[in-house]
Amino acid sequence: MRIFRFSCLEEVKKNLDEIGVDPYGAKIMLPKAATFLIRLNAINNIAANILKQEMLSLGAEAAIARGALTGKTKKTDILLIGQLSQFQALTLKLKIQPFGLQKLASELDENIKNFAKNDFQVPLRDGSLNLNRETQIMGVINLTPDSFSNDGLYRKTSANYPDLALRKAQVLVADGANIIDLGGASSRPGAKNISIKEELSRTINVVKLLARKINAPISIDTTKPDVAKAALDAGAQIINDISGLRDKRMIKVAASYKAAVVIMHMLGRPANMQKAITYNSLIDDIILYLKNAVVSAVAGGIKPDRIIIDPGIGFGKTPAHNFEIIKHLADFKVLGKPILIGPSRKSFISNILKSNSQNCNSGTLATCVMAVERGANIVRVHDVKEIRQALKMVEAVNKC
Repeated sequence: MRIFRFSCLEEVKKNLDEIGVDPYGAKIMLPKAATFLIRLNAINNIAANILKQEMLSLGAEAAIARGALTGKTKKTDILLIGQLSQFQALTLKLKIQPFGLQKLASELDENIKNFAKNDFQVPLRDGSLNLNRETQIMGVINLTPDSFSNDGLYRKTSANYPDLALRKAQVLVADGANIIDLGGASSRPGAKNISIKEELSRTINVVKLLARKINAPISIDTTKPDVAKAALDAGAQIINDISGLRDKRMIKVAASYKAAVVIMHMLGRPANMQKAITYNSLIDDIILYLKNAVVSAVAGGIKPDRIIIDPGIGFGKTPAHNFEIIKHLADFKVLGKPILIGPSRKSFISNILKSNSQNCNSGTLATCVMAVERGANIVRVHDVKEIRQALKMVEAVNKC
């Protein structure tokens, strides 16, 4: 006898095939093997009680507040507990119900499909990012003199500064980096803003050189539309914007160049993001922020399949928040976008390990492995070789 805890429906299908189940029967059984717990917030009591009755009629469960049953409250959160097949039946039932349940049915159907999606192809100007085979690694090159991880390459007095960046990029690609991320402005906590002119001087010559010399797409890490535009002209194909495209000019630049974009969540700016950290509900707040940013990006002309999301580890988060994001990273799958996460060398790791950022690679490795197991499609790291080796082991286990 064996008791299984399946991580995906492919594992269920493998067992059904091994047993020799009829394909038609397997198709019926598969949705019954996937169980979901879905939390809905602030649903009015009438709709909540209808939902509960409909779930019970399908043999599923719906947990609502006691006050929603007695009429003492006007709204309640709900925890729906059921199989995929039951939720599929539920959406059909809700589509003929009043009290906002038709809209809820559509959202429920869309979110469940998004949650199950794993096959992402992100178009680039030259080729695409294939995110359905293996986790992509974004290798970091800081073109700054003041990087938090003390690996910034920029020195005004260095005549061969671009060549140093090229050699580092070549090593990262050889070690397994799929993307090279170049940033000319530090985003460490408390970092001061620099001028557009200064950021351009640090980045554009390097972008030009790397775009010619390395076989990996270049990402420009910037919040400035003018810098992004110049980098795209120089050969970059991805905009990595830690401010989440707050400057609407960035959306115009990305749309006009057909660039892929990484939309990240951050409270405030690097200069003040760690000073007043408050959330009503961490994961819900970040999901709502990213959802609104995605809607704004698409409305501005960015194609939906060119958008990647990043919950923003370390950007306006306490150490406890960072661990919560990693633990619940799968929750962000409801947005239906590839997920990037960047825990590399950050202080929440070094604080746990009682070490400086350069000596906490094992902590970065562990957080990346856990993030990938929870749905991360891209990891942004400094130490590419070790992360690639670890992820190869994860992929080998998952393929068995």
